[in-house]
Amino acid sequence: MEFKFADRMDNFQEGIFTTLANIKKKRINENKPVFDLSVGTPDFVPEKHIMDALVKAAQVPENYKYALTDTDELIEAVKIWYKRRYRVDLESDQIMSLYGSQEGLSRIALTICNPGDTVLVPNPGYPVFAMGPMLNDAHIEYYELREDNNYVIDFKSIPEELAKKAKAIVVSYPANPICRVAPVSMYKELIEWAKKYNVIVLHDNAYSELVYDGKEGISFLSVDGAMDVGIEFNSLSKTYNLTGARISFAIGNSQIISQFKKLRSQIDYGIFLPIQKAAVAALLGPQTSVERNKQEYEDRRNALADGLASIGWKGVMSEGTMFAWAPLPDGYTDSQEFVLELINKAGVVCVPGSAFGSLGEGHVRFALVYPVEKMKLIVQAIKESGIIKK
Repeated sequence: MEFKFADRMDNFQEGIFTTLANIKKKRINENKPVFDLSVGTPDFVPEKHIMDALVKAAQVPENYKYALTDTDELIEAVKIWYKRRYRVDLESDQIMSLYGSQEGLSRIALTICNPGDTVLVPNPGYPVFAMGPMLNDAHIEYYELREDNNYVIDFKSIPEELAKKAKAIVVSYPANPICRVAPVSMYKELIEWAKKYNVIVLHDNAYSELVYDGKEGISFLSVDGAMDVGIEFNSLSKTYNLTGARISFAIGNSQIISQFKKLRSQIDYGIFLPIQKAAVAALLGPQTSVERNKQEYEDRRNALADGLASIGWKGVMSEGTMFAWAPLPDGYTDSQEFVLELINKAGVVCVPGSAFGSLGEGHVRFALVYPVEKMKLIVQAIKESGIIKK
């Protein structure tokens, strides 16, 4: 039998990630060292009180039924957390849970877009920003994030004709992969621009708790007027090391949230109740681990960036997220070729910037998933490989 698959499947390619995985597997089978800095999965464990809450709830038979909705307890916990953390007052109809921000970003276009409607996404940007709307038959246009503007949106560079036809814009700070934090002034300009052109703002705020050098992450919703123009996705994955639990929130404009809830009710029956209990424990419990983990990520960034600078690879940086963004070392221009050479010579796996869009070329992304001492070993392995030419 001959199968005919949807044309959209042509947009999915295994590409560099499969290649890297195969090389990594081959090196492991040959007992060669591998330092995998490609995937952003936290190596920290959840706090005991969070795991205890989940385990206790999992022992209640009633909790294995469909949740159907978010519990009042969970909604109240989100309100308290947003008020304490961002000084943002929320109403219950401005909050809904999701199976991770990835789910939200991959489905929100079903709620707000008709086929062919235009969604603006960043270049460079995390792949789901474009792939989510594309899967929902939206038309994708890219706005540029350039290093000479510190990777902050330059609204004047977005043609007026494009702004007028845009239905939504995806914005993400602290930004993966480019590891920059946006100033409040940019959010004010974003809100003014969105109101002028009637564009819905979709803000990904997964890394608000991982901002370095004494700075504090903010919520888009803490800026005047934000609630009128869009929503924000905020995740517990990185903040509380709950990646596998898959829980995040869409928060903001009540009309958008209401329609998104209506859509989601057709395809899901709610977050597993023990996961909701764990989320409440995370949001309302002790927050000491959040600051501790942030400091550890910052120490890892410093060990990697300072170490690489000491051997001649300069420019590795991160203002926030659990990643670091780096220009290719002198003598290299193709990020994919460099990444393949780096793993073959040093056993270090990172992601080529080209995987995040055309303007990511000339860079690589590191995940800060190893302790400081291992980061130093990684720097030593790169040094001994001879790939950095002083």
